[in-house]
Amino acid sequence: MKESRPYERFKKSALILRDELAIDRTILANERTFLSYIRLAITLIIAGVSIVHFAMEKWFETIGFLCVPVGVVAGVYGWHRYQKMAKEIQSVRKPVARKK
Repeated sequence: MKESRPYERFKKSALILRDELAIDRTILANERTFLSYIRLAITLIIAGVSIVHFAMEKWFETIGFLCVPVGVVAGVYGWHRYQKMAKEIQSVRKPVARKK
């Protein structure tokens, strides 16, 4: 199946003000999503370290040890998604030669 490229239709013509503003909102939404992934990653890492430090039972300590790599993976995945979307957005916003 072909990968969906939602911004492909905007690459052929100059953007109007409404489209420029929509791209600005999309950029901000992309940044908010990235910050949410980072918040999740930090929370999981801190929770994992705290659980390992204060765990009284082995199964609880195991959960703590699992939280740390899951947090790291969440951060890396969030960064990857952010970069992919930012590249797609910037490809739409490339300056188009406008007539004066």
